[in-house]
Amino acid sequence: MSSDPWGRVDETGTVYVRTSEGEKVVGSWQAGSPEEALAYFERKYEGLVVEIGLLEKRVKTTDLSAKDATAAIDHIRGQIDEHHAVGDLETLGRRLDALVASVEARREERKARKAKQTDEARHAKEALVAEAEELAQSEQWRAAGERLRALVDTWKGLPRLDRKSDDELWHRFSHARSAFSKRRKSHFAALDAQREVARQAKERLVAEAESLSGSTDWGPTAARYRELMAEWKAAGRAQREHEEDLWNRFRGAQDVFFAARSGVFAERDAEQSENLKLKEELAVEAEKLVPVTDLKGARAAFRSVNERWEAIGHVPRDARPRVEGRMHAVERAIQEAEETEWRRTNPEARARAEGLTGQLQAAVDKLRAQIDAARAAGNNAKADKLSRELEGRQALLDQALKGLEEFGG
Repeated sequence: MSSDPWGRVDETGTVYVRTSEGEKVVGSWQAGSPEEALAYFERKYEGLVVEIGLLEKRVKTTDLSAKDATAAIDHIRGQIDEHHAVGDLETLGRRLDALVASVEARREERKARKAKQTDEARHAKEALVAEAEELAQSEQWRAAGERLRALVDTWKGLPRLDRKSDDELWHRFSHARSAFSKRRKSHFAALDAQREVARQAKERLVAEAESLSGSTDWGPTAARYRELMAEWKAAGRAQREHEEDLWNRFRGAQDVFFAARSGVFAERDAEQSENLKLKEELAVEAEKLVPVTDLKGARAAFRSVNERWEAIGHVPRDARPRVEGRMHAVERAIQEAEETEWRRTNPEARARAEGLTGQLQAAVDKLRAQIDAARAAGNNAKADKLSRELEGRQALLDQALKGLEEFGG
């Protein structure tokens, strides 16, 4: 018979293992010596030790599932319970118990982590739904559309919830996207209709602009082109594929007209600039007639200057008031000289002036006599009143005498 601290072999070849509950039969050994029997079953024990060690390491360092870990533990425990090894089987059992606790702790940890992930996923999806429902009312079509597509990608990256919750949230999310797409489609349909109306309006404007491009009725046509431009802006934009072509035709028609007008105006400006030089020379000639000393000669000379002036033609608009003003000043000086001569030589006017002067002189003399009488009588109040009246009559007399001097004395 052979034995060691954990087992023995009796004389019949039966192998036993020692436990706290007493010896347990491990097996029967008939193929060799008792020592060989114990060594064989001890190697089986060492195999269990290695297997448990590997399982402990896998549980600790890998993501071995609780199900697979439990199956491996049960397999090893079955071997231990069958007592097919010689060694400290109870210690191995305790290590397996510790593994079970560790696996269960990991199971609870994973369960909690999964619950947390699920809760986070629920909150994330609820946030996506809320944002999508807000975006569904947006009119920022491009930005909102791009954001909704990004939300879909984000949704696909989140874990699934329970079927009921996930379906309900997805239904709201999908409904928001559909509502936005429907509104956007309706908006662009209306926009397309507006652009078609704009295209038709601009086609008419282009046709009229092209029909006017050859006009030489410069003022009214230029005014009409300004009106057409205002109508163009008010018409709105046509479809992108038509807008540029219509604008090029519209602008091209205007360019043809305004280029022709500019050519004519340039020629006209050159002619009017030359006219201005000639009229400025005539203005200088006319201004030499002032002051008027020979009325008859001045009239004849001014008539000659004026005839040549009228024959010259137009000058630039901005220079017209200045150069014509110089001629008008000379004309007024001649007219004033004529009026003065007429008054000086008109017998009826002279007689009226003399009569008025005589009447005023008599009135002044009378007032002076009345003032002297009032003061002599001591009536100073009356004298002062008559003095004020005398001042007015004297002023009229002085004016009349000045007018009479114009008739030569």
